[in-house]
Amino acid sequence: MDVSIVACGHDVADARIHRLCAAFRRHGLRVEVLGLGSAADGPPGCAVAVVARPGLSGRLLLSFRYAMRARGREVFAFDTDGPVAARVVGGLSISKVVADVHEDYAKLTRDRPWARGLRGALARALVGVSTTAAKGAALTIVADEHVPPQRADNRLVVPNRPDPRMLPGRGTVPRCELPTAVYVGDIRASRGLKSMVEAVAASDPWRLILIGPVAAADAAWLTQRVEQPDVVGRVDVLGRLAPEAAWAIAAAAWCGLSLLEDTPAYRDAVPSKLFEYLAVGLPVVVTDLPRQRAMVAGRGGEVVSVDPARTAGECAQVLRRWTDSTGLDAAAAVARPPALSTGQSDYDDVAARLAALARPRNSSAT
Repeated sequence: MDVSIVACGHDVADARIHRLCAAFRRHGLRVEVLGLGSAADGPPGCAVAVVARPGLSGRLLLSFRYAMRARGREVFAFDTDGPVAARVVGGLSISKVVADVHEDYAKLTRDRPWARGLRGALARALVGVSTTAAKGAALTIVADEHVPPQRADNRLVVPNRPDPRMLPGRGTVPRCELPTAVYVGDIRASRGLKSMVEAVAASDPWRLILIGPVAAADAAWLTQRVEQPDVVGRVDVLGRLAPEAAWAIAAAAWCGLSLLEDTPAYRDAVPSKLFEYLAVGLPVVVTDLPRQRAMVAGRGGEVVSVDPARTAGECAQVLRRWTDSTGLDAAAAVARPPALSTGQSDYDDVAARLAALARPRNSSAT
């Protein structure tokens, strides 16, 4: 095995894992993925192994179990736990460690309700240890320039952009008969869950499709809310789907939503879903965060207030304006992503580096 992707906190249906694996396979690498969820949703053509999602205390143990189980010449470590376990286990074997840091984990802990008191302190301590481990990896991949570690032995910025080859072509999926908004990604309050539902509630006959895992802290609220008379039958919660299945559904919507709240983790974020919405030709509605606003300017996007007290109402105004599709068609006509090459991608750059690392040590002479 050339590459082992170790993801003790990620589902094997994760889109970034699928993009990386597709690039690895294009470069002739043999890949295994050790993660969570359903093996059937893992990247095609890869060996996939999964376990049930552990609790927070079980994740660190799982990261060591997976690191010891990994068969690849390179261990590609996701999450905060992964680089730590992979560096420890890798130091006892011939495996080289690649650390993938696709979020600013320190800021993320400030967004999560559970990261308070002792648990929060322990989580931030683990982030610090993980960042140090990632610095010294054979290759350190970060999802944006501002994502730590700012300096590493071998650092490569790989934005969390889509691979157009893995998305439906623009106009190839018929639009839903009824006005439909879609959201793809982790589903939680800080990512605009309540604003999205309330916007649709105020915009009959609009429907909402939610694709992704629902945060435990918000699951009860969502279950109760979608059964209330003003939205019953108009909000579909599909759960996590493999990327191809997700976008076969999402591309049929009338528009995409990204109503992030103004939190430390999201203030400077550029969600990959924005690239994806635009790539399949969907107009978008986003909250007024600097990089989201810049991303959609002139590309079929509408910007609404980032204040949660106003977000739903302003989003509802946009949806009502688009109900008869006249305004929507005008927005869709200019909906376009930033340039996305269908040739060599950032993920191919990673694959090329891993292919070089994967060569046996004694092969360079000939």
